[in-house]
Amino acid sequence: MPLRVNANLPSINVRRILNINNRDLSTRIERLSSGLRINRAADDAAGLSVSEGMRAEVSGLTQAVKNAEQATNLIQTAEGALNEVNAILIRMRELAVQASSSTLNNSNRESLNAEYTQLINEIDRIGTVTSYNNQAILTGFGNVVDNDPTVSTSLASPTTGVVAVQVSGATAGTYRFIDTAGTNDREITLGNGVATQTIDIGAALDADGAAQTGVVATGSSVLANFDRLGIQLTLSGSQGAEGINPATDGYRDGELDGLDLVIDSGTGGQFQVGPDNGAVHRIEVNITDMRASGVVLNLGSTSIAAQPTAQTSISNVDLAIQNVAQQRGDLGAFQNRLAFNIRSNENAIENITASESSIRDADIAAEVSSFTRSQILVQSGTALLAQANVLPQNALSLLG
Repeated sequence: MPLRVNANLPSINVRRILNINNRDLSTRIERLSSGLRINRAADDAAGLSVSEGMRAEVSGLTQAVKNAEQATNLIQTAEGALNEVNAILIRMRELAVQASSSTLNNSNRESLNAEYTQLINEIDRIGTVTSYNNQAILTGFGNVVDNDPTVSTSLASPTTGVVAVQVSGATAGTYRFIDTAGTNDREITLGNGVATQTIDIGAALDADGAAQTGVVATGSSVLANFDRLGIQLTLSGSQGAEGINPATDGYRDGELDGLDLVIDSGTGGQFQVGPDNGAVHRIEVNITDMRASGVVLNLGSTSIAAQPTAQTSISNVDLAIQNVAQQRGDLGAFQNRLAFNIRSNENAIENITASESSIRDADIAAEVSSFTRSQILVQSGTALLAQANVLPQNALSLLG
């Protein structure tokens, strides 16, 4: 190798390699101090894109868990108030039974009726003041079905067989059925003029040889799920009265044709329990008007001031107790559903975080090893650079 003075190639080579090792050492220090393998897009462009998406999803899931927990608190508030309403109704029934006996005179019944009336007022007061975050929740929460069969004509269950309706995300308005009877047509169409859905329930119907139409089997029921509309109907077969459900001759193909289902608008009732937009990421909770003067309990006009009205009031209070119990059962079901949702989201958070960590977090053991290697190379390179800078001085010995 020639001896040159103007261009010290060994020094240039050592300096180039030393710069590489210095940059690598800086990278290792940055990763060890931050704990992240990806600190900027240049570190791993694809990995950064994937991990940012996962971070956004984890953030949404975390908030969804908080939303579900708060929704559970709201439901517990409503259910706790209804528990007291139930206790009041039991006391009202006791008073009605007492006033129904001929061992009391009308003067005695007036005294009982005074307490009975105060209890009705207290149910109304509880229904009005029960709130969560300044939102009344027992005067109609979320969109609810109008249970008046003169308005929602499809709910005339003795003739239509519709014994229950559940709504989940359904918009308020009037929905009309198209239900054409026929041996080859077992479809039901439901729409509100904006959205329409047709479902086929033929497989669930029994053949009725006499009328050549499909019917729901006696003592059984069929679920007609209009999932895109957020409406579920329970179609019953022929059965006697049970609980708060009246007797019905059961659903027969074609009986819903031209009938209406009216959904009244309400405030609230929508819980975001998933990380994204869409109906599947929400749970709809519907609480009907549970005041004594409302159509569900319908106790505002009852009285036990006279024996005949007291006897009638027993049945009215019994129906109110069953309606309150059914609403509490629905709230309990929603609460259990939210609990399952929380556990599912927490599991998703754990696993998505693990995946995001494997992409973005630094492997400390590997980084320490690389840091030590780079540190040694920088130190040795620095020492060799000093030696390389001395090499041109050998030319002086030729001048001696």
